[in-house]
Formats: sequence, structure tokens, C-alpha cells
Amino acid sequence: MKNIGLILFDIDGVIRSVENSYRLSLKKTVYKFSGWEPSYIDIDRAKNEGIWNNDWDLSLEFIKRCIKRDNLKIEIPSREEIVKCFEEFYFGCDPNKNSKNWSGYITNETLLVNKKFFDLLQNNGIIWGFVSGAESTSAKFVLETRLGLKSPPLISMGDAPDKPNPQGFIQLSKKILGDKLGPSNIPIAYVGDTIADVNTVINARKEIPSQKFISIGIAPPHLHLKSRLKERNSYETNLKKAGADFILNSINDLNNSNLALFEELQKKQFLIDLGK
Repeated sequence: MKNIGLILFDIDGVIRSVENSYRLSLKKTVYKFSGWEPSYIDIDRAKNEGIWNNDWDLSLEFIKRCIKRDNLKIEIPSREEIVKCFEEFYFGCDPNKNSKNWSGYITNETLLVNKKFFDLLQNNGIIWGFVSGAESTSAKFVLETRLGLKSPPLISMGDAPDKPNPQGFIQLSKKILGDKLGPSNIPIAYVGDTIADVNTVINARKEIPSQKFISIGIAPPHLHLKSRLKERNSYETNLKKAGADFILNSINDLNNSNLALFEELQKKQFLIDLGK
């Protein structure tokens, strides 16, 4: 089958739920150094600022804000202290040890897709890969060990500048397509759950305006509860305002509508080319 598009995925909040792992590690890290624990709403609001893709940096930022807000007479921890504390909560031990020995919050993570999801994408003419701010050990654990994907195309923490810098997104796109990006290439989409993910696509367009890029947004799993519909609607509105081209109700919707999605992108690009 002819390939009709490339979809790159964020991992956290898209491929796996991290409410009770990464986000919980963030909450507990902030509490340990400041005595204040941010709520999930606080985290969502910070993520909507569009610059806090790295949870270590957001942990430190929350601590700084808390110290200033409450006029606390405590010392701001170093980033190294934040990372060490966060990793203890998340992995429960040295992340370089065998994953069977991990006892931290990473063991709480729920997968949002299965291997069949990617097989169906491929059968429908969609190439795929992953661009994530997660540590390499964590990203490979979920993709290779839990999902059973063999050497999946991946950009993770340290491979490229943090999002919304588009370099990792562009780098992996070029590696997968094996060609210079531009008007002759198939559309490239990125699925993410934060404004930083949307901005990554927008910034990629600025660097390569002739390439067809698309931003696909999805609210993180903790907002998909019926009791949080109002918060989810607000979150999705913010993604749209930031520039997301499409909003998914479920990640599995991609396998039901990917052909229509890429056809719509082609139509939208055609109108742009006409100056409409």
C-alpha cells in the first residue's frame, strides 16, 4: 500500500497515562522541597503556558513560585537535587537497573494503545514514530518491553532540544522519510497532549514552510472522566487556540479516520496554495 502520511507521537499522555507516575512524581517532588503539593489542575494550567515540557524543570518552577508566593525562607534546590528526588519517586531505584527491579510510580502506568494499533496504522498506509521528552530508559521500556515494538523510531530526552523546539521532530521525520522535507513529501503529523506539542509543529512550519505539517491534539487521560468534562472542554479549547488542526476524542480514533484526516490536510494545503 502507498504511504499516505507519517504520524509521530508524543508518549506521555498519548501512548501511556502518566497521571499516577510522572505527574505524581512531580507533585511529590515539589512537596518534598516546599511543603506544598500542586494539584493536577495546577499542572494542567502550567502545561498550558506552552513551555514546560520537562517535568524536572516544571518541578523546580513550581518550587520557585511557591517560595515567592508564600514568602518562604527556604533555599531553592539545585536542578540536580530535583532530578535525583524525582527519579527516586518515578523509578524507585537506579533507572539503569533491570526494569524488573523498578518499584516506583512507573509501575502505575496504564497503556492507552496496544501493538495492534500500530499494525493497523501501517496497514492503512501510515508510517509512525515517537518524539518524547521522556528519559530514554522510560520511553524504550513502554515502547519495546510493554508494547512489543521492535526498535521503534524514537527521539527521547537528550537526543534533541526540548519541545517546543522542533529539531527532534524534524530530525526524526527526515530519518524516517529518507529524503529532504518539502512539498513533494507526504504530510507529517504530530500527536500530543500539550500546547508545547502544538507549538512544536508550528515552529517546524516556520523552519520548513513548504512541508505539509499537521498538529493533532488530545486531552490527557485524566480529563476523559465524565466528571471532568468541563475541564476537558476547556483544555481542548486551549489546544485549538494554540493552533491544533484536529482534536481527537480518543487516540484510537486515528485508526478510524486517518485517511479522511490526511485528505482534509491535503485540501487545506491546496486552499493555502491558492491563497484562500
